[in-house]
This record gives sequence, C-alpha cells and structure tokens, in this order.
Amino acid sequence: MKVLIVKVSALGDVVHALPVLAYLHASIPDVTVDWLVEGSCAPLLEGHPLLHKVIRLDTKGWRKAGVKSAVLGSWRVIRQLRRQHYDVTLDLQGNSKSGLFTLFSGAPKRYGFDRSQTREWPNLLATNYRVKIPLENHHVSSRYLQIVRAALPSETNVPLCGPLPTEEKAAKVISSLLAEFGLSHGEFLVAHYGTTWQTKLWPLDHWLELVKTLVIDNARQVVLTWGNEAEKCAAERISEACQGISEAGQGKVIIWPRGNLQELIALLAAARLVIGADTGPVHIAAAVGTQTVSIYRVTDSRRNGPPGEGHIRLQAAMKCSPCLRKSCELDQECGQSISVAEVLCAVNSLLNGKRVAAV
Repeated sequence: MKVLIVKVSALGDVVHALPVLAYLHASIPDVTVDWLVEGSCAPLLEGHPLLHKVIRLDTKGWRKAGVKSAVLGSWRVIRQLRRQHYDVTLDLQGNSKSGLFTLFSGAPKRYGFDRSQTREWPNLLATNYRVKIPLENHHVSSRYLQIVRAALPSETNVPLCGPLPTEEKAAKVISSLLAEFGLSHGEFLVAHYGTTWQTKLWPLDHWLELVKTLVIDNARQVVLTWGNEAEKCAAERISEACQGISEAGQGKVIIWPRGNLQELIALLAAARLVIGADTGPVHIAAAVGTQTVSIYRVTDSRRNGPPGEGHIRLQAAMKCSPCLRKSCELDQECGQSISVAEVLCAVNSLLNGKRVAAV
C-alpha cells in the first residue's frame, strides 16, 4: 500500500504529525509512505527511516517569482505525485493549499477533516472522506491520528511524540561542538526565547532572571538557541546578564552557533531539558525524547504541548487564555502572568527526577 501524507507546514505542526508515521508502519508492515512538505521543513523528514520519499514544495518562492512560476511549480509537483499511484492521501493540513495537492494526488481515497475542523472550506472539495474528530481528541497529534485511523482502522496505539531519529553526521558535529564549549552531553539545558508570534513570547526580563538563576545560583550549563537576528539579540542580552559566572567557577551560558535543522535536532537530543514557548524546538525536543518545560499564552497547552511524563506545560493565568490572538492590549499582563518562580519550579522538578505529568 502507498500512502501520501500532506502536512506542509509549520515546523512544530510537522513534528506533531510524526506519530502518524509510527501508526502506519505498526499497522501495515508493507506500507510505503511519502510526505509532501514545504522545503523549509523538509530537512526534518529527509532520511527518516519510516519514510520512502519527501516531496518538497516551495510555495513562498513560487509566489515571489509570480503567478506563472506558481502554476508551473505546482504542476511539476502534481505530476510527481500522480506518478506514484497512491492508494490513500491523508490531508492533515486542512487548508486550500493542501487541498489542491490532495485533490490532484491521484489517490482514490482522500481523507481529511470535516467542516468543523477544516481551516479553509475549499479543502472540503479535495477530500472524499471527511473525518469528524471527537471532543476527547483534544491534542493535535491525537487529531492527526484520528484521520489515519479512519482511513486504515487498527487497534494499534502509538506515543503522541515522535519518532524522530538523529542523523549520525549531525550528531558527530554536535558532539565536537559540545566538547569545544566544555559542555557535558546529557547535562546541559537549552533555553529558546523565540517563537512565531509576539503574543506567544515570554517576556525577555523573565528569561534574563530565569537563566541567571539557573546559571549563577544553580550552577547549570545553559545553551541559548536562536533562529533569527531578533532572537540572537535576545540571547546576547541574556548572556550579558550572566557575564563573569564562568570565572566564578559556577555555571555556564553559551550562545549556540546556528547550524542546520538536523544539527538542531541532534543538539536537542543531547540536552537534558529544553525550555521554551510554543515553538518548534520544544516540540522537536519532545519527539527525540528530551524533557521539556513549555510556556503557553495565546495557544492551548493541552492541544499543542508535549504530552505525558517528563513534560510540564504552563498556561497563562488569564481568563481569556488561550485566545489565539496575534495582538492584544493585554499582551504585557498576559506575559507577566506566568512567573519566573513557576518556570523555575517546573525545571527543578524534572531535573530532580520527580515524575511530573503534564498539566
């Protein structure tokens, strides 16, 4: 059987869909699975042992180049899909873009969300099997699994995180860099300030206090990761707040040099614990089996956060949270509603070996 997964973006959402891979292979031993994804997310999937082929999109590049480029680029991908003769297509995105490729994938059975869950109604024209998601399937990975269970019923149960292997080449690069920075594998913490929306960010002054406490008072090794210049500037400010600590023989803070996506995966796999907001690195960390403490303001920790033991999710103490707003007059108050003490307590609970389930 040949199955196409259509989950094109964003990075965290692609990570959330990985359990579908585990389900397919556990349920159908001879299954062949391809995945249609944006090129920016493709390195996460390329080389995955449970995938036969990763098919790249470049919709952003096509749009920049004009309508003709978009049409030609889409047509090339559609021709590639149709040559594969898929039996089933699973549209886990639920928007118009994913619907286009789902419709023209050539699969006789095309599964997706029903009207209540579809992001954009034209997607309904692409699927011929529309799955109603029960209310108890609140976590986003559970929702994706509900789609594949409808298409290919089985009693198989799989974890809601991963699987996501570490590339051997990337692991060697990270091991070398860890040695260069004097960091111990499995002992350092990763703190990732950035995320996609302003209203998802935890205040920078809170990050300053948290990392300073971890490094100076708790003598922890902390790695600061970043994905763009604004996040790098934030990491530099956090690092400056901890200046002089290494000479004092206490903890250590390192601004990590930005590498490729596979190297980030290897770094997160080597960490003892990862701290961040609702962002790709947190979800990747959970997928590779690393403990996490994650902070949620406008998004829903129960829907998006890493589930199960070894992960603590903190939700903003606001009556309106989660609101999914990208701008808000209560932004500052919302950010302050999750205290440094709460995050520090969650971090120490996991570091001290307590089996704390996600809340």
